[in-house]
Amino acid sequence: MLPMTVFETPILETPMLEKPILREVRGNHRSTAGVHLVARDYPRGLRLDPHMHREAQLVYAAKGTMQVTTPGGRWLVPPDRAVWVPAGLEHAIDVLADIEMRTLYFDLPWLKREQRSESLAKEFVVRVSPLLHQAILALFDVRNPQERTELLVRLVMLELHEAEDSATFVPLPREPRCRRAAMIVLDDPTGLHDIDTLAREVGTSARTLSRLFSTQTQLSFKSWCQRARIAAAIQRMSMDANVSVKQLATQLGYASVPAFSAAFRQVTGRTPTEFAGKDRS
Repeated sequence: MLPMTVFETPILETPMLEKPILREVRGNHRSTAGVHLVARDYPRGLRLDPHMHREAQLVYAAKGTMQVTTPGGRWLVPPDRAVWVPAGLEHAIDVLADIEMRTLYFDLPWLKREQRSESLAKEFVVRVSPLLHQAILALFDVRNPQERTELLVRLVMLELHEAEDSATFVPLPREPRCRRAAMIVLDDPTGLHDIDTLAREVGTSARTLSRLFSTQTQLSFKSWCQRARIAAAIQRMSMDANVSVKQLATQLGYASVPAFSAAFRQVTGRTPTEFAGKDRS
């Protein structure tokens, strides 16, 4: 079995208060480029409960793995990914492996001048290229002159234009029965979940549950379960550099490595080895 670390996030109708800043590992500062920079280290197992911010933010873990949950879904965020969170959006963060978090908070007046402001109104995950990685880290150099900081911020924004990636996203339904069914699957994404049995557990029919998954997540029940399994594989890959593709295929219940690789490619567009960026044969 390969359980996926999951945390139920309640659907709240009232806005959350802004989360206070926790332990800081470097001096925070606001640049003249409209960005507030915050660096923090968090240990595995820590949870930042549902909260929201007045600014938009780009959340990046230079090391470690985290899970970000919003009302619309859950993103697994290994070190080669970052999450864009719009201002005022409720979100929770669960630390799956010790992380070095580097967060960029964008002032809204500055952000509104961005040509891409409409596409930044929703949350999404970005694939962090080596260039984006270095640009983010360079912003935290307190010796930066204003001109260099402004150029680095512009570089980060340009990289966001090219880097959207939904491979690690698992949409979460809001309808109570469908959400309960989704959480059962996420508690054991490697299991063979029969929709008839699952429907009985949540008090509805298989036909209704199938319809709910389709309308609430834009995925069929089968496709949604496959995405949850692949997310579990990505989580394991990000936390265990030595795990092989064969081990992952076996632990996830696939009949063969080719079957697992085909499913992985269907979700992410790449094979497990290509996704990891190294040999995992």
